[in-house]
Amino acid sequence: MFAEIENPLFIDPQELDHYLADGWFRMGQSIFTTNFLKFNHVFYSALWLRINLHEAEFPNTKNKLYKLNSKFEVEIQPAKIKPIQETLFDKYRSHITFETSTSLEQLLFNNSKRDIFNAYEVNVYDQEKLIATGFFDLGLESCAGISCFYDPDYKKHSLGKYLMFLKMDFCIKRGLTFFYPGYFVPGYKLFDYKLDLAKTALEFLDYRDSQWYPISTFSAQNTPLVEIQQRLAELQALIEQTGQISAVYHYEYFDANLVPSLNGLGLLDHPLMLICFEQQPNQINPIVLFDVRKKHFQLWLCNSIYSMNYQAEIENFYGEHLLHPFRHLVSCDSAEAMAQVVTTALVKVD
Repeated sequence: MFAEIENPLFIDPQELDHYLADGWFRMGQSIFTTNFLKFNHVFYSALWLRINLHEAEFPNTKNKLYKLNSKFEVEIQPAKIKPIQETLFDKYRSHITFETSTSLEQLLFNNSKRDIFNAYEVNVYDQEKLIATGFFDLGLESCAGISCFYDPDYKKHSLGKYLMFLKMDFCIKRGLTFFYPGYFVPGYKLFDYKLDLAKTALEFLDYRDSQWYPISTFSAQNTPLVEIQQRLAELQALIEQTGQISAVYHYEYFDANLVPSLNGLGLLDHPLMLICFEQQPNQINPIVLFDVRKKHFQLWLCNSIYSMNYQAEIENFYGEHLLHPFRHLVSCDSAEAMAQVVTTALVKVD
C-alpha cells in the first residue's frame, strides 16, 4: 500500500528501527507511511531520507551555526510538554506560511492517552528565555527527528537547522547509526533544507524496491509518481489509437487510509488512475492502475464507500466517490497487452 497507518500499543526501540528503515514515521501516537503528497492541487512523490551518522561529514554551516549560537544554553532530556513550549509553538505558528498542528499536544499525542515513543527534547535558551525546541524519538540504533520550532525574533540564528545538528550530535555521542529527518518532496522547496544537512551520508528510500540509495544517485525525473504518469500516458495513447476515449485522473483521496476513522478499509491509495469505461452510479468501473513495485498494469473493479459533494477545480481530478478496489480482474506487464484487454472489452460493451 502507498499510504498506511498503524496504532500499536507500544513500540520498543528495535521495532522503531525497523519502522524507520521501511519508510514509516510518527504521527501523534501512531506511525504511518505515505509515498505521495498533494499541495495546492499539485501531486508529488514523498521520498524518505536518512543520514548515516558513522559516515556523516557535516557542512561548514554547522560550525558557523555553533559559533553564532554559542552564547545560548542547550539542554537535552526526555520529552515532557511544558506550557512555555506551547507558548513558543503558538508564536512560531503565527509566523509560518504552511500548515502545522494547532498545538504541541496535538502534534505529539493527537488526543491520545498513550505514550508509545521514547521521545527526547532539545531546548535552546537565551539566558532564561526559551527560544527554540525540537523533539526526536530514539530507537535502538536510529533516531527520528520529529519537529523543530523557534522564536521568529531569532530567525537570523537559523535555529531550526541548529536544532537538527544538535539532535544528530546527541545521537552520534550515543553511538546511533541513522538519523531520519522525515521526507523531502522533489519540486516542493519547503523540505529542501534537509538535503544540506550531510550530503555525503544522505540516503533516500526508493519505494519501488524498498532499498536505500545515496542521494547523489537521485533524479527528479525518475520518481515513482513520474513513472506512474509516464506508463499510464503510454497506455492512454495506445487506447486512443484504436479510436476509444480514455483519460488519466488524479485521485483526490489517495491518502484516505491515513484518516483514523477510515483505517483498515483498504481504500484506493493510488494517486493516478486511467478511466476508459462509462462511469455508473455509485461506482467507477473498471479502472487501470500502474503498480510501480511490480512493474505492471492492473485492471480493477471499485465500489463507492461514500458519495462526495465534489466539484473539480482542475480538469482530470476525480473526487466524486471515495473508492474501494474490491476485485482485481487482470494484470499485464506491458502497455500493449493492457491496451488489448481494454479495447477488446470496450468493443464488447459497445
